[in-house]
Amino acid sequence: MKQLLINPIGRIRVRDEVMSLELDKQFIPALTALDGFSHLNALWWFSDFDTKEARQTLKVTKPYKRSPEIMGIFATRAPVRPNPIALSTAGILHIDYEKGIILLDYIDAFDNTPLLDIKPYTPSLDRVDTPELPQWCRHWPQSIEQSGEFDWENEFNF
Repeated sequence: MKQLLINPIGRIRVRDEVMSLELDKQFIPALTALDGFSHLNALWWFSDFDTKEARQTLKVTKPYKRSPEIMGIFATRAPVRPNPIALSTAGILHIDYEKGIILLDYIDAFDNTPLLDIKPYTPSLDRVDTPELPQWCRHWPQSIEQSGEFDWENEFNF
């Protein structure tokens, strides 16, 4: 199979309580007409987990407190993956079109994480009204807004 070439478009910045996406200069024009969207989907590289061992991890032992004993990595949101790509939905607080900086309400990434792509969040393509979930995670919040108040620390075994 042909190797793929992925070039980051910028960095995720997390400094104290301020979280943002900072685009490389040549990608700033791609922000045109992003105004009006309240949320975006950010694709980013789990750079801190990009190791040979992490890429070979296909099963994990009980990553969530209520989960099955063994889970395939594709049934988790774990950072160890064959390709350490992450997807986060984040609220847009402000867009600086001149500097190429998007201030976010929250993103679950570390400072200086490579940003791969940005897509606007649209309910017609990104939301499922009645998703089915396994019993062990049905008690999780039904929205990003509710997730902020949820005790996630009590869900994980890592």
